[in-house]
Amino acid sequence: YFGPTFAANQFFAANGFPCPDQQNPADHFLITINADFDEDHASGHLAVEKVVDGLSESYKSSEIYMDVKREIAAICGQEKGLTGKARNPKASFITQSRVLVRRSFINMYRDVGYYWLRLGIYIALGFSVGTVFYDLGYGFGSLNARISMLMYISTFLTIMAIGGFPSFIEEYKVFQWERLNGHYGVGSFVVSHAISSTPYLLLLSFIPGVIAYSLVGLQREYEQFTYFALVLFASMLLVECLMMIVATIVPNLLMGIITGAGIQGLMILSAGFFRLPNDLPQVLWRYPIYHLSFHKYALQGLYKNEFHGLMFPEYVGGPRVHGDKILKDLLQVEMGYSKWVDLGIIFGMVVVYRVLLFSIIKITEKVKPIIRAIMFSAT
Repeated sequence: YFGPTFAANQFFAANGFPCPDQQNPADHFLITINADFDEDHASGHLAVEKVVDGLSESYKSSEIYMDVKREIAAICGQEKGLTGKARNPKASFITQSRVLVRRSFINMYRDVGYYWLRLGIYIALGFSVGTVFYDLGYGFGSLNARISMLMYISTFLTIMAIGGFPSFIEEYKVFQWERLNGHYGVGSFVVSHAISSTPYLLLLSFIPGVIAYSLVGLQREYEQFTYFALVLFASMLLVECLMMIVATIVPNLLMGIITGAGIQGLMILSAGFFRLPNDLPQVLWRYPIYHLSFHKYALQGLYKNEFHGLMFPEYVGGPRVHGDKILKDLLQVEMGYSKWVDLGIIFGMVVVYRVLLFSIIKITEKVKPIIRAIMFSAT
């Protein structure tokens, strides 16, 4: 039956299957034509197959069926070849990105666990760092304290982006469903997530950064603080994208968190703090992990930003030593380029990670059906 809703009851009643009082018509229609129900229904003792055949023949000879055929013929005759010349109804890349940015931004705003909880924890950590390293000064004891404080900021503060992994998983699931329906492309998803998350990551880097920076008493220059906040921001952007990559490869919540923490743990271990760069084993740790770790560039950039232009005692009561000598001899920082190059490398890695995220999603879409087919044929 395909016709007006109000005429459905009349159609079934005219063929000997009226809908009983106080019964849902839709349920009655399904019971009448469905062989899975008990035989004791409105069709009496007739076989369900005969009931369906009888209703089908009755419908084909009805006026409703003739009206439907005339309407179809009229539509087809309006414009021949319409489907071949039809314009692609898919929205443009800009429209897709704009809609996704708005939706993702609202979702991030409403989901407390996405950024707001992290912001609260970051503020608490900012006060904690500020009070533990409060007013360092420029004595001999402030040297190691500065190094430790900058290490904590550049590594353990950014690793907390793992807390947003459950939200990444849910967002990626929604993307997969809508991607299968052809609503938008991979590029729109990657770009929109980067744009919508940027304001929140700015808050996460700026507010705790102001608190920690002012309480610790680092260099009181606008340029130094700006660089400090930018390093935090770039590091959080990069870790955010890293966790998105993990979410596409390892969609399991627990395994994804463990994988993300493990990757960052390897990067932190080889960043040049726990073991100085020249002391790292050449195989694997110095080449390539040390140079691939963004923590290396964040840490060295923060070192240059803070120690350049300062003087520290070489030992208690001893002569004062320029900060550049400490950077070169004590911390083994690469001095052949400025701190802004370190920052530029981190932002460049952010772009590379986004491109990598795009590529992995595209590859996964092609590889997963092949893997499923192989597994199906094997079983």
